Amino acid sequence: MQTIQLIISLSILVLIHELGHFMFAKLFGARVDKFYLFFNPWFSIFKFKKGDTTYGLGWLPFGGYCKIAGMIDESMDKDQMKQAPQPWEYRSKTIWQRFFIISGGVIFNFILALIIYSGMLYTWGESYLPNKNVEYGIYCDSLALSIGLQHGDKILKIDDTEPERFSDIHTLILLDNAKTITVERNKNRETITIPKDFNLQVIAQENPLFIMEFIPFFVDSVIPGTPAYKAQLRKNDRIIAIDSIPTPTFIDFVKHIKQYANKDIHITVLRNGYEQSIPLTVSPEGTIGAYRRELNDIYTFETRTYSFLESIPTGISMGFSTLVFYVKQMKFLFTKEGSQQVGSFVSMGKLYDSSWNWQVFWSLTALFSVILAFMNILPIPALDGGHLLFIIYEMITGKKPSDAFLERAQMIGMTLVLTIFVYAIVMDIGRLFN
Repeated sequence: MQTIQLIISLSILVLIHELGHFMFAKLFGARVDKFYLFFNPWFSIFKFKKGDTTYGLGWLPFGGYCKIAGMIDESMDKDQMKQAPQPWEYRSKTIWQRFFIISGGVIFNFILALIIYSGMLYTWGESYLPNKNVEYGIYCDSLALSIGLQHGDKILKIDDTEPERFSDIHTLILLDNAKTITVERNKNRETITIPKDFNLQVIAQENPLFIMEFIPFFVDSVIPGTPAYKAQLRKNDRIIAIDSIPTPTFIDFVKHIKQYANKDIHITVLRNGYEQSIPLTVSPEGTIGAYRRELNDIYTFETRTYSFLESIPTGISMGFSTLVFYVKQMKFLFTKEGSQQVGSFVSMGKLYDSSWNWQVFWSLTALFSVILAFMNILPIPALDGGHLLFIIYEMITGKKPSDAFLERAQMIGMTLVLTIFVYAIVMDIGRLFN
């Protein structure tokens, strides 16, 4: 199901991206020879011709293309470029017309993201966890503990900023290069100094966590016939220890219970404000058969609803915030630690729910649309940004790069993009084996 969701999501993005090029080409009278969703080496699933354009569906679901006459692109149609320029060709258009034909894909992708975000806000509203509502504080990984943070700390400030949402904390610390964290600990204020390049240490971890909400193990329900059922665990019991070993969080409990498979133990629970020691026999799988409360049953989330008119400016703001967030992360790509986290379609697919979830699907589609727009605008030959770079050069100098130069640049750019793509796949394969 994750693979299907990813393919559908990327198909939407590619279709909209190529439609952007197509619409601007048609607007300015440039002929579009082919418009394809998916690549079609050797054969197409179907195709038809209308006017000068052949429309089709390829069989290789890794993109699509809009072949515009008289343009040096990945098709490398050198024969056409040897002919005299025709008025219906891309190369015969004015510099500003070419600028918008090339920019069309990026423009359409970003507009799509804004529409999706606005639609999501109108349909589902916005739910978030206010930082002030995280009453049990934070749970720290080993790296967070090493700089002086402790389980249960309540984060008050990052430098001089009071985070409104709990999710803001990671952004402020890891992307904005914060220097201090002010926490409340045992009703006292403590200031933690963040080491230089700490954000690189975080992303270098195999499974970066840093901090998350402190999640106590409150029993939500028990499965009939299981150890928890036989021991008469009740809804709202809070499990705090296994054989006197503290397990203040659900994560701690899961870590420890595995080693007691098939063994008799005593678990300590808080019930109605009193501690009780309850004997039970752990299952052969190292489980007790109790479900924990969900996060939104432990902490109070806030939900904002939006009218149709309210959703539009907020959706636009969300789109630009997502773009800024992604651009800030790009600096890590050029570090040793960040380059190890590069992923391909495998990593992207894992972000989707194992069962279909419309809210997650559209959220990721909007995110990927922003990413696709940004990545395509990078000044790399073979990408839209590479074509724009040469157009801007022409605007400044008044000289158009030769076709031979553009062809060589296209080949170099395609090689670079393919190398990055292969590297991302190799990194994903390595993570799968590890």
